Amino acid sequence: MQEHVMEKCKTKIRESSEKKQIYNRLNRIEGQLRGIRKMVDQDIYCDDILIQVSAAANSLKSLGRLILENHIRTCVTNELKSGNNDIIDELINSFSKLN
Repeated sequence: MQEHVMEKCKTKIRESSEKKQIYNRLNRIEGQLRGIRKMVDQDIYCDDILIQVSAAANSLKSLGRLILENHIRTCVTNELKSGNNDIIDELINSFSKLN
């Protein structure tokens, strides 16, 4: 299924600094998820797990905001400069997906 999604996706060349920020956050999120799995395996108290789930969810939201900010600064700006105002609808859709 992922290959099918990739077929219809646009692409964006990301600066190495942007990729580094994204990868750092993804690594942190992966670590949080592994920690939650370990807590479940160790029968840790529910409330303690929920705290970690909340932290992981906030990390995902933060990653989404970072990607959206970069999208606005690069893709959206470039499309508007080239006269493509349809990008505004895409941006509105992106906001609704993030929230």
